[in-house]
Amino acid sequence: MITLDTKLNAALNTQVANWSLLYTKLHRYHWYVTGPHFFTLHEKFEELYNEAAEVVDEMAERILTIGGKPVASMKEYLEVATLKENLDEKSAEKMVENLISDYQQLRAELKEITKLADEEEEPAVEDYAVGLINSLDKHIWMLNAYLG
Repeated sequence: MITLDTKLNAALNTQVANWSLLYTKLHRYHWYVTGPHFFTLHEKFEELYNEAAEVVDEMAERILTIGGKPVASMKEYLEVATLKENLDEKSAEKMVENLISDYQQLRAELKEITKLADEEEEPAVEDYAVGLINSLDKHIWMLNAYLG
């Protein structure tokens, strides 16, 4: 079992913060997307923010399960997150481009978590991170395909 001050606990809390920020960003995209692909993206962004909410819950519960303490306030999320809010996306294409960038960053950080989980002998965390990486790979591929 890990302790509160391990690199793995810190990395998992960064993910809780990032996915919480992403949830809010995706909600904003869902509300503000316009243009010829409105219906497609409006629905997709809803699907993705629901997924982000599940990830936050599962990640926080995983942290608690292994003896850690998840960040749990907007103040903490903004202090810990490595993703940025980027409130300047005006077009659907910019929203998708930013989302791809966020997903690529999350993917890279999750790869690091798989290494830390292996070092700290936490196979369930490693498996969970690998599953998220697989999901992100598909999202990145599909969003890039949307952009053409």
